[in-house]
Amino acid sequence: MISYEFPLNEKVRTLLRLEDLFARMTHFTEHDHSMDHHAALITLFEILEVISRADLKSDLLQELERQKRLLSSLHNNPAISEQALDAILAEIERASGLLLAMSGKIGQHLRENEWLMGIKQRAVMPGGTCEFDLPSYHYWQAQDVRSRRENLRSWLAPLLPLHTSLKIVLRLLRENGKVFHFTAHQGTFQQMQGGRVAQMLRVSINRTLPCIPEVGANKYAINIRFIAANYAAKSSLFEQDVPFKLTFCSIST
Repeated sequence: MISYEFPLNEKVRTLLRLEDLFARMTHFTEHDHSMDHHAALITLFEILEVISRADLKSDLLQELERQKRLLSSLHNNPAISEQALDAILAEIERASGLLLAMSGKIGQHLRENEWLMGIKQRAVMPGGTCEFDLPSYHYWQAQDVRSRRENLRSWLAPLLPLHTSLKIVLRLLRENGKVFHFTAHQGTFQQMQGGRVAQMLRVSINRTLPCIPEVGANKYAINIRFIAANYAAKSSLFEQDVPFKLTFCSIST
């Protein structure tokens, strides 16, 4: 199966974007080539852009506190493992503490680094980080791999409490999913919401089916169209029946 996640509000959309960017940053940092570390640095700039557009720290603290209250109320429930419950509560407590310890504007340590901001400004231009444009960056790329990796990790480190917290929130969101099996007849599917509330939809289909879901959703209805996976021609509807799993992911409130 291949799954596609579709956020239904801006908060979840931001968290999913950051999850992807942090994973990419980690991937490229752990590789050794200077081009990998260039990709890691560009990803760090993308993380900075995303976190600059939202009051992320406050949103995450509020969500963690809400989940802590809800989970705490499950103590003495015979259907719930006390050990597992205590573990997630401790995890939330640690994440909240790390967020609270973050002082000042998030990412300010990067904005105050003139060398990094000079690279960021040039990086938006096609080929703007060539050695003749940024000789100091060329020098950095020629340094020992361990030195570059240490720099990347130190620049990322002050942002890691965000990553720790958003992983918890997204995990709880995904685990609170209700799965339904449907068939999109001739590539289209519509269902009235009927009061069902979700913050994210997950569409899972057999990976051998050459189609891609497009989702439109509001509080009244969900519309899914399966588009033929054609990389050269104009997109068109996949006019066959498509069996799929639809998961309504909704974090407890």
